[in-house]
Amino acid sequence: QVQLVESGGGLVQPGGSLRLSCAASGNIFSINATGWYRQAPGKQRELVAVITSGGSTNYADSVKGRFTISRDNARNTVYLQMNSLKPEDTAVYYCNLDTRTPWGRKNYWGQGTHGTVSS
Repeated sequence: QVQLVESGGGLVQPGGSLRLSCAASGNIFSINATGWYRQAPGKQRELVAVITSGGSTNYADSVKGRFTISRDNARNTVYLQMNSLKPEDTAVYYCNLDTRTPWGRKNYWGQGTHGTVSS
């Protein structure tokens, strides 16, 4: 079983920063990519940023230049550094792990962490 534990959410003023962490544990065979998604109240979950096993990254247009995804392979942890935060960044942020197993592809989700941007 694979577990993802997110942390780092909280309340921050506009223009401030938050750093989210996603720590993975358990029987992970091989990782395709790790992504951060978010879901704002009344909206669908959307992809924020993704980092592949090869280190390639991709970002939603709304966060380019403000957010940075990175990883620490030794700690099995992926980070999302969020700078210049705006009220519209307020959402529950979820970590997603896209893996390959001997039985096929499998996705895992964390429980989510709240990020609130408000003055």
